[in-house]
Amino acid sequence: MEVKLMCMKAGDDATSYTNNSGLQNIVISKTWCLLDETLHDMFTNGLPKRIRMADLGCGPGPNTLLVVSHIMDTIKHLYKLNNLPQIEVFVNDLPDNDFNNLFKILKDQKNGNERRELLDACFIYGAPGSFHENLFPTNTLHFVYSSYSLHWLSQVPEGVGKKNKENIHMTMMSPPEVFEAYAEQFQRDFTRFLRIRGEEIVDSGRMVLTFIGRRFVDPSPNDGVINLYTPLVQILLHMVAQGLVKEEDLYSFNVPLYPPCTQEIEAIIRDEGSFKLEKMAVFEVPWDANVGDDDYDDIIFDKHESGKIVAACVRAFLEPLLLSHFGPSLDLDGIFDIYAHKMGDHLATERSYYFSPVISLTRKLRI
Repeated sequence: MEVKLMCMKAGDDATSYTNNSGLQNIVISKTWCLLDETLHDMFTNGLPKRIRMADLGCGPGPNTLLVVSHIMDTIKHLYKLNNLPQIEVFVNDLPDNDFNNLFKILKDQKNGNERRELLDACFIYGAPGSFHENLFPTNTLHFVYSSYSLHWLSQVPEGVGKKNKENIHMTMMSPPEVFEAYAEQFQRDFTRFLRIRGEEIVDSGRMVLTFIGRRFVDPSPNDGVINLYTPLVQILLHMVAQGLVKEEDLYSFNVPLYPPCTQEIEAIIRDEGSFKLEKMAVFEVPWDANVGDDDYDDIIFDKHESGKIVAACVRAFLEPLLLSHFGPSLDLDGIFDIYAHKMGDHLATERSYYFSPVISLTRKLRI
């Protein structure tokens, strides 16, 4: 099943991705150390007059400017430059992404940003399209960044719907063939991604990529993301029993997301061959992380608030997919109100985390 609407929720209302991307903001900030190290290594022998970079799977929210500003700051700090080189940044997502809202946010934040001088040296362009396909001419990019995007598959693995009834993702109740189908689809997608980026990136160019992953090679109930959709499928099954959702619609719905383990990532990079894996780090972020939560251990836990945060985050990236599959009459407000309660109860008994590998890659010299 091809994924045609795997974009974040558009607009700037209360349930939009723009207003519910605090988790992604925190994840991006966790990559700063490896990002800075990569930029330092990349420009050890000096800066080119013009730098071209891309943020792949950027989404419609404010986090893109966060990445761009940090990169500009880092380059200026590392090289103590009064005049920065011109930097072209291509922000990429699927064509259904809300690029209008993205560029409105970029304009508003740029106008009110104390680092206006830095941002004025930066030229930002939209690059709509799937990062599973060619996006740029050969040998044009110096640097590629992508955060929490590459675990999204180009399609739901073929045949999964018939084998994964009463589930909407990989769960511990799914048969082994479902896990195998998801893993094979990720291997195809990530291999293709590396091959295409290998064509577009200059020799010795770099990438920093962050995934939602899993801790263990074999599926485990201790891998948080495997349990993330359990409350949602429970709600949808209840709606089927009430006649509010068609059984065949539920049985044919699966979330096209695969959380790779670090061993899978390493093996695919090695086998594809275009890039050298310079470094891999991992970190964990709570499901209910939000902007301003700098020290999670010191925050007083409120299961109702935590449940709402997770529900709002999940809704922001799943709503377009749910509406596309089940139709516009689906009661999303009711579904995610119940989901928030169920998630609060879950987090009250078990703290759950996104396991997040982040990697730094170098484009090998062409022979």
